[in-house]
Amino acid sequence: MKTKRFTIGIGIFILFLLAIQFIQQPVENPPVTDPITAPAEVTAILRRACFDCHSNETRLAWYDKIAPVSWLVAADVKEARSRFNFSTWDTLSPADQQGRLYEAVNMALTGKMPLKTYASLHPASKLSEQDIEVLKQYASAQTPAKYHDSTIINARETEYKQFLEKATGPADLPVAANGVKYVPGYQDWQVISTTNRFDNHSIRVVYANDIAVQAIRANKLPFPEGSTIVKVVWNSIEEENGDIIPGSLNSVQVMTRDSKRFSDSGGWGYAKFNGIKLKPYGSTPMFNATCHSCHKIASANDFVFNLPLKNKDLK
Repeated sequence: MKTKRFTIGIGIFILFLLAIQFIQQPVENPPVTDPITAPAEVTAILRRACFDCHSNETRLAWYDKIAPVSWLVAADVKEARSRFNFSTWDTLSPADQQGRLYEAVNMALTGKMPLKTYASLHPASKLSEQDIEVLKQYASAQTPAKYHDSTIINARETEYKQFLEKATGPADLPVAANGVKYVPGYQDWQVISTTNRFDNHSIRVVYANDIAVQAIRANKLPFPEGSTIVKVVWNSIEEENGDIIPGSLNSVQVMTRDSKRFSDSGGWGYAKFNGIKLKPYGSTPMFNATCHSCHKIASANDFVFNLPLKNKDLK
């Protein structure tokens, strides 16, 4: 009796698998219009490890075409292409290329890319330490290091401080096109992480207000309303003797949680204030969507990069 039921169950399962094969979401490959231009060694690594998802040259194995696996594959490719597409790479601005390339290499360095589920079925896509080093060197070469005179940098720092001293009230402080304001006094907040970007030679210090810090301590994501995170970016100074120190101010970047105002970007409002004069980035509120598109990579952390590895690290 049990054998008969088991046989019937297997038969129903096979019929179900056959039926869902008629419900397909094919992965189409649009024309390759503006592919990435890189050394052959770099392109070979990208083609082997990244192109199946992040290009218009997706190659599917036979098992990728069987539902329901094919549904997952189609969704993954669609999401990957929306983040960056090596087949349309040269349509991006140099700054956008640099930022996306850094994120790609950083994901590889942290073992998040290629996806483990993908790599287990496509072992050729796995990246070796040598592969990652090649990609890292390529990313770094896009903005070669420059040596600076520290006395010039110190003069610029003084100019920045003088600018802030002249801003005596909220009306004097810059505001981004989407309404997100520069945050005075963030320097007194809790530092939640410090990072550097090897590709554009910058050092970052990330601060969070009390609301955000409490959420991190309690390991409660998504972040509550009113959470604000400030990332301060300094151009790093590489002295000829090998010392690396913070240089001139590159930008002050703000994320603030307001789900009503920013429902289309995960509840986050973004702002970037460039240079010593803190010039707002973006001439229209549409730039907010561009920022959020980059932060989608960190969706597991409620779109926030560089959270502390351990909550106990916070004071």
